[in-house]
Amino acid sequence: MVDEYWVLDRREQMPEEDLVELKFRLYDGSDIGPIRYSSSSTIAAVKERIISEWPRDKKIVPKVANDVKLVSAGKVLENSTTIAQCKSPFSELPVGFITMHVVIQPTLTKTKTGKLESFVGFYF
Repeated sequence: MVDEYWVLDRREQMPEEDLVELKFRLYDGSDIGPIRYSSSSTIAAVKERIISEWPRDKKIVPKVANDVKLVSAGKVLENSTTIAQCKSPFSELPVGFITMHVVIQPTLTKTKTGKLESFVGFYF
């Protein structure tokens, strides 16, 4: 018989202070989330999750993590940054989650003639 105190769900495996709820504002004003992340998660991992959660009915869909730019507190976040490193003093407010803006900027590709195709990104 398994002792009931040893049966934990995923939320109980991490102390509550190590979890951060993030919501992502897309270019058209719609949102993804809020989604809970460990504060040790990297921005690269968050971008991968955004791609997997991306609404397929959108005109622009990111294909790879480098197509996604996350903006928090006016700064574009680097892939190697952890969520804990990008928390602002305002993240302690009682809203319950942090909103990050998502900018889609697909990587430029060369055409057969060698010219770079340009892309007009969506900025807030």
